[in-house]
Amino acid sequence: MYSEDDLDAAVAGGALTSEAVSAFRDFTARRRLTAPADEESFRLITGFNDIFVSIAAVLLLLALGWLGALAGSVLGPVLVAAASWAFAEYFTRRRRMALPSIVLLGGFVGGVFAAGLALLGQTHAAGLAGLDGFRQIRLDTAGGAAAAALAAYAHWRRFRVPITVAAGAVAVAATVLALLGLALGPDLPGGILPLVFLAGLVLFALAMGWDMSDRERRTRRSDVAFWLHLAAAPLLVHPVFSTLGAGIGNAVTAVALYVGLAVVALAVDRRALLVSALFYVLYAMSALFKAAGSLNQSFALTALIIGSALLLLSAFWHHARRLVVALVPAGLRRRLPPST
Repeated sequence: MYSEDDLDAAVAGGALTSEAVSAFRDFTARRRLTAPADEESFRLITGFNDIFVSIAAVLLLLALGWLGALAGSVLGPVLVAAASWAFAEYFTRRRRMALPSIVLLGGFVGGVFAAGLALLGQTHAAGLAGLDGFRQIRLDTAGGAAAAALAAYAHWRRFRVPITVAAGAVAVAATVLALLGLALGPDLPGGILPLVFLAGLVLFALAMGWDMSDRERRTRRSDVAFWLHLAAAPLLVHPVFSTLGAGIGNAVTAVALYVGLAVVALAVDRRALLVSALFYVLYAMSALFKAAGSLNQSFALTALIIGSALLLLSAFWHHARRLVVALVPAGLRRRLPPST
């Protein structure tokens, strides 16, 4: 199995010509009856060795965190972060293994975040900050998230793992949200959900920026965009659906919103929005069937309808997308992934 990066590296190294690689991509697209962009490919595993190394890395990092925590709340996450960076020098920088790189990135950024929380928590325990519990939690979260954002930036500069940009963006969003919560206090009008939705919009715009810089989705920029979309989707979906509440009218609204999300997903050629909202629409349709009297079979009927609809959408994705993209203004259409 060869990734797009491997093909690009083969061209750069002179093993293949750019014409041969383009012809291969076009042949693959014709064989699959879809454009390469519609496949939404990203590199996760190249073989079972990726899974083997990832399991070993998780076990080792858990052990280091556990044993380090026995000596102090800060030492455990520091050991996890240090080990994650050290192993990334081999498995990410030299071996370029995708799944272990993701695991080690999570260990490094998560370790730095946990270490920041622990340090600020010690300050809170010592009574040095002089803040109440609510504001202290926000301050701890902001400090840990800011440290995680800096860690993600350093990791990106060194290793260029595509998911790192999304991890850094989420850390920055968490920092801003925590600082706003600290400044505005517990009586924030409307709660935190509108700010979460706004953060999701920012991440979605960032993802679209990376997507538009690689319309054909043949470089690593497309992988970066994929993870950004995956991070933005729950931030966009949860605030909207969680405010609907119960009732038949709200359930119908939830289904209508899911159809709208499907149209957006088709236009930008990203399925993350559909996956993030799946739980909510399953719950909404189950409520509709219960209201109609199908109490025992409500979930089964819902799963049957949603599963069938998603399978049909997957099978005819490029056909449906062609219809949706045709409705998009020409100026914006030229910046979206091509449709067949």
